[in-house]
Amino acid sequence: MTRRISRIATSAVLTIALAGCGVSLNHTPGTVGGGNFGGLPTAGGQGSEAGFQNWVQSFRPRALAAGVSPGTFDSAMAGAHYQPSIVALDRKQSEFTKPIWEYLDGAIGTRGATGRAKAAQYAGTLSAIEARYGVPREIVLAVWGMESNFGANRGNTRIVPALATLAYDGRRGEFFAGELVAALRIIQSGDVDSAHMVGSWAGAMGHTQFMPSSFLSHAVDFNGDGRRDIWSNDPTDALASTASYLRQNGWRPGQPWGAEVILPPGFDFNRSGKSVQHSGSQWAAMGVRTVSGAPVPSGSILAPAGARGPAFLITDNFRAILKYNASDSYALAVAYLGEAIAGRRGIQGNWPRGDRTLSNNEKAEIQRLLMARGFDTGGVDGKLGGQSTEAIRAFQRSRGVTPDGYADTRLLAMLRG
Repeated sequence: MTRRISRIATSAVLTIALAGCGVSLNHTPGTVGGGNFGGLPTAGGQGSEAGFQNWVQSFRPRALAAGVSPGTFDSAMAGAHYQPSIVALDRKQSEFTKPIWEYLDGAIGTRGATGRAKAAQYAGTLSAIEARYGVPREIVLAVWGMESNFGANRGNTRIVPALATLAYDGRRGEFFAGELVAALRIIQSGDVDSAHMVGSWAGAMGHTQFMPSSFLSHAVDFNGDGRRDIWSNDPTDALASTASYLRQNGWRPGQPWGAEVILPPGFDFNRSGKSVQHSGSQWAAMGVRTVSGAPVPSGSILAPAGARGPAFLITDNFRAILKYNASDSYALAVAYLGEAIAGRRGIQGNWPRGDRTLSNNEKAEIQRLLMARGFDTGGVDGKLGGQSTEAIRAFQRSRGVTPDGYADTRLLAMLRG
């Protein structure tokens, strides 16, 4: 699970999550504290088995210094070998990524019906989880559906060799080395052995795809069998651990994740974006109203497809979902898969489905052109995150057009012109 190896691009994360591989590299709270993993002899693009084994020996004293016992290290790493296929997956990135409406279509699809069946199957367990953590069952189920298609796609890659390969490769070496230490500490605790610690190629594990460091911080033994078991066919511990994670990351019981809203004519899009927050009464006074007619909650306006698409008022609970995966699209998918599981209506507004999808190269061009005009995108990587969106808004304001932060072919043409 979460946060943050941006799996790396927000959009790349989306595609992988749909495939059921679980984690986006946006999924992790970070490496294990106290570790020192810099300066190891990484592959530098020329990986080999001999180089990998040399890395393992160099890594051993670092792992022991971080709390891994010699016996645990030697046993777990005994069968580890260099896996070029893992490196190839880490390097792979599609030139085109799905626009949000296609992503949501695929993410929700028929999962609502499956989620309702799972809600009935695990009703007692979910009631107990909801009572303890205050996170609605439909949200917990939605995360399960998004991460592993309700347990159907948990992954079968052995985690220790995969993380060791990625740490040796070096592209995100220190991050993966820290996650490897976390995995070894999980094995050492007795929650699982190395042979049964399986998941996605990037290290995410179990029904709801926890990264090892997230597991150490948030996993719980909810069924009381003495192990925090997120790998077996019984999803109890995984579902409870997900609720624990969300609660510890800001979920407020009794509040909604947000609501779809209708913006008044002439709405000032300078007021949109997660950095701008107002009370529900303040938004209502500006003419914002919910599609359902319910009271307007406090929070921020999110317009992921700009002024021509649906708008949402997101609360702190939406931000808690973002701690699980930092993608707005992912969080909306969890929210609306939850709505489908609960039997409520989906998104009512219309997406600009006729828009052509920008390629990653075109997104990078947008960033370069913005940077050349003095609008800081935080770099050029073809991934239009929060800083790029704010740069787009600033450029739009300078040109006297609606500052909705939406990147499309018209924005690109304007920048080129």
